[in-house]
Amino acid sequence: MPVRLVLTILLAVVATAMTASRAQQPAAPAPYPLDDVPEKMPFDVPYGAPITLEHAAAAIAATVAEARRHDWKLNVAVVDSGGNLVAFERMDGAQLASIQIAEHKARTAVMFRRETKVFEKGIQQSANYYVMTLDGIIGSRGGIPLVEAGKIIGAIGCSGGTGSQDEVACKAGVATIK
Repeated sequence: MPVRLVLTILLAVVATAMTASRAQQPAAPAPYPLDDVPEKMPFDVPYGAPITLEHAAAAIAATVAEARRHDWKLNVAVVDSGGNLVAFERMDGAQLASIQIAEHKARTAVMFRRETKVFEKGIQQSANYYVMTLDGIIGSRGGIPLVEAGKIIGAIGCSGGTGSQDEVACKAGVATIK
């Protein structure tokens, strides 16, 4: 066999092998969504002076009234802008375990400057399981910051119903803050 023919066949085999190896290489992975860098800081609401007992009591009263309209038995907690308990009410028949949960929801909402629903969605819908490793997190709706004049003065937390019931009742309390 002439040398020229052997070299031509050898080059064809090498070229075919190189093309096949390139085709077998995996595609570049999709970008990691948590590497996205937002232009502005999310949830950047400044802290204000702590909520007064009078405002906290009014928020709880509205929340309890909403819960009674639906025959929900809830525990309701209001914390100040530093996460300290200001007021609490346990409705007759509300489950005992929800006492601490209501406080935890309120504290999480004020410390992280966002509704606890954000963490619930991050875990349930976005599979951002790392959220569960953050200290002080509760991944259940029903914790909402209380904002007055653009500043966080505290937060309200409800527990005892479903997460959506807790959230609806809390929103009645939030509405008392102007």
